[in-house]
Amino acid sequence: MKPKTAYRFDTRVIHSSQSPGSWQGATLPPIFQTAAHAHETAENLSKTFAGKTTDHIYMRLTNPTNRTLEAKLADLEGGQGAVVTGSGMAAINNACMALLRTGDEIVSGNSLFMSTYLLFTKIFKKYGITANLVESTDIEALKSAINEKTRFVYLETIGNPKMDIPDLTRAAEVAHASGIPLLVDNTLASPYLCRPIECGADVVMHSTTKYLSGHGAAVGGVVIDSGQFSWNEERFPDFKPFIERKGPLAFLDKVWREHHINFGTTQAPLHSFLTMIGLDTLALRMERHMVNSIKVAQYLNERSEVAWVTYPGLSEHPSNRIAQKLFNGKGFGGMLTFGLKDQETCFRFINNLKLIYHLANLGDCKTLIIHPYSSQYSSFDEAEREALSITPDLLRLSVGIEAAEDICEDMGQALDNL
Repeated sequence: MKPKTAYRFDTRVIHSSQSPGSWQGATLPPIFQTAAHAHETAENLSKTFAGKTTDHIYMRLTNPTNRTLEAKLADLEGGQGAVVTGSGMAAINNACMALLRTGDEIVSGNSLFMSTYLLFTKIFKKYGITANLVESTDIEALKSAINEKTRFVYLETIGNPKMDIPDLTRAAEVAHASGIPLLVDNTLASPYLCRPIECGADVVMHSTTKYLSGHGAAVGGVVIDSGQFSWNEERFPDFKPFIERKGPLAFLDKVWREHHINFGTTQAPLHSFLTMIGLDTLALRMERHMVNSIKVAQYLNERSEVAWVTYPGLSEHPSNRIAQKLFNGKGFGGMLTFGLKDQETCFRFINNLKLIYHLANLGDCKTLIIHPYSSQYSSFDEAEREALSITPDLLRLSVGIEAAEDICEDMGQALDNL
């Protein structure tokens, strides 16, 4: 029988990190809902605090249920280790803060999730950190923006909600040529569609709340370390003790020791458990999300009430070619955006829907819609909205796994009654 790591993704997503023999025959790990763990001897607790054992001490540090999810997600992304966090933004913040000091700079694509944009341009700015945003798909612009103060390059596999797709392989080459790592938020693609580490990325993050869970019942995030980046002492002098302690996993150790523990970004064990339930069906769900998405995009393209549709699976989309290359022909993701006449028309459309849910989430098995301009980006000024391609006529649709015909029919009746 071949080792579990040799199985194909669709099998590993179910069987990776399974230990029924250690769980009294259970095929899901127990929920270790305990604040702290008892130790039989004073010597053992002392050794554990010194990092000489992998025993558990306190939930804010580690937890057995969380550790199982970490091992599973590291395997699925091709990383050497992972830390799960209380949310996707906690993962992004921890990964970035582990690399940053006052006076440092970031080079990032400008196609960013709302909270990531605010973190980079508002919060980090207060601590003397500068974010240089460039067009996400413009590799030459990324290259030109890097200077001696740049600590990393940051990209989203699929921009939210711009739906653009950067060439991760070329971006990794550019970053590495300057001696800095590439960080990638892979939430919208999931490891089923894209594994950025295989493209050269050094750190991958997810909001596990989205496609990895798929059911809308758990909130969480994860930081995954490729273990492949060489932390140059001249550019990263603060990494020395972490390299001495953990070698290839120095970055993950820094995330865990400096930020995860001290910022208190622990994921609840129940949420890790619920995420693992969702992961069992990730491959099947992603297949259906993407089959449905192209059908819905094509349907919307045919409706006269719809001004435009943005989905990488459409041949006219600017990122269609790179998406085919990056995603190996598997598909183009489960989200799209489209435009109606104006904000008032968008509101009437949303209010006419019967099947589709109106809420601030994505990656659920249910189809979800939101008007970003008036909700998530309502506090942004007009210049910021324009820079992020957030317009009053834009609707973001996370396509679910219902019958595609029912999704289209619901949208059709909503359009008919405008």
